[in-house]
Amino acid sequence: MASSFEHTPVLFEECMDALDIKPGGTYVDGTLGGGGHASGIAERIGPNGTLIGIDRDQEALDAAAEVLKGYPCRKILIKARYSQIKEVLRDTLGATGAESTDIKAGTAGIDGALLDVGVSSHQLDSPNRGFSYQHDTPLDMRMDRDASFTAWDVVNTYDEGELARIIKEYGEERWAKRIAAFVKDKRKEAPIETTGQLVDIIKAAIPASARREGPHPAKRTFQAIRIEVNDELGELKKACDDYCDVLRPGGRLCIITFHSLEDRIVKEAFATRLDPCICPKDLPVCVCGRKPDVRKVTGKPVTASEEELNINPRSRSAKMRAIEKL
Repeated sequence: MASSFEHTPVLFEECMDALDIKPGGTYVDGTLGGGGHASGIAERIGPNGTLIGIDRDQEALDAAAEVLKGYPCRKILIKARYSQIKEVLRDTLGATGAESTDIKAGTAGIDGALLDVGVSSHQLDSPNRGFSYQHDTPLDMRMDRDASFTAWDVVNTYDEGELARIIKEYGEERWAKRIAAFVKDKRKEAPIETTGQLVDIIKAAIPASARREGPHPAKRTFQAIRIEVNDELGELKKACDDYCDVLRPGGRLCIITFHSLEDRIVKEAFATRLDPCICPKDLPVCVCGRKPDVRKVTGKPVTASEEELNINPRSRSAKMRAIEKL
């Protein structure tokens, strides 16, 4: 399976620059994928550095192991959610890697981390994974294939109101209520088993005039269900703080997002670390004593160049934000 895992790393040079990688350092690629970004990190940290790669998709880990085997650095590849960074560090670097007092004191942790969140190109392009509306395949969408909860469960067991909420919130789909109603009516006849069936239901629910413009009519709904299945936004919210916690002074965190929901989470999480004061705004001076523990590396989010867009159209929606631990 590993040989079929091809991945074009998004914003590659921009991420390498923002991470400001130090030879001999310890760095984490929390979304290992096919190992594209990790290869850049491994090359730059040299033989005395440590690369920790995390992914919940075993196919990604197997592929990345092949890609990275030629680099002489220490490589630790772990099957886990990227939000489990503190547990991963405790298990790989020893107890001090996850003791919160040590982390906050700057005596333990990592020199940098990269998160390229969302679904990978391989997962989208694999017909048997159920992520894509372009293939007719069983409803799945699990990033971790050992997990039991799938897209089938969302489509066939969620009540109409909850399904509409998910499609509206996570997919930002204006026709969410109609789609949920059509799904409910269709599954009364028999369970909805495949992505092709779901696409047909979505197309029937969205008026023809609305289907003629914009992206594929199923894009937003598939995004929403995928996010629900994998708890992607919950993962990201937890990770933003936990990765900041485990950075050593001078360590950097880069996060690449692909839609506004993700970018908003990162922007707000970084803003809270940059200005953690909780005093009432009308107080003339701060009395809570909370001080920033990070600084901005990027102002506005970094986006793909025209050259990259020509090579990799999927980079069009990518945004990268980076901060440095003080």
